[in-house]
Amino acid sequence: MAKEEIKKLLEKSKKELDGDYDNFVKSIQTDLTSFKKKTLDRI
Repeated sequence: MAKEEIKKLLEKSKKELDGDYDNFVKSIQTDLTSFKKKTLDRI
């Protein structure tokens, strides 16, 4: 029974980490786009 619980916890953690990673990537892309736009506006 303990193995099943650990397996479920690992799966849940993986899903959360994947979601966090995706959010992080989107955040970086948004920041980069914003930075590019501001830089081009200044030129």
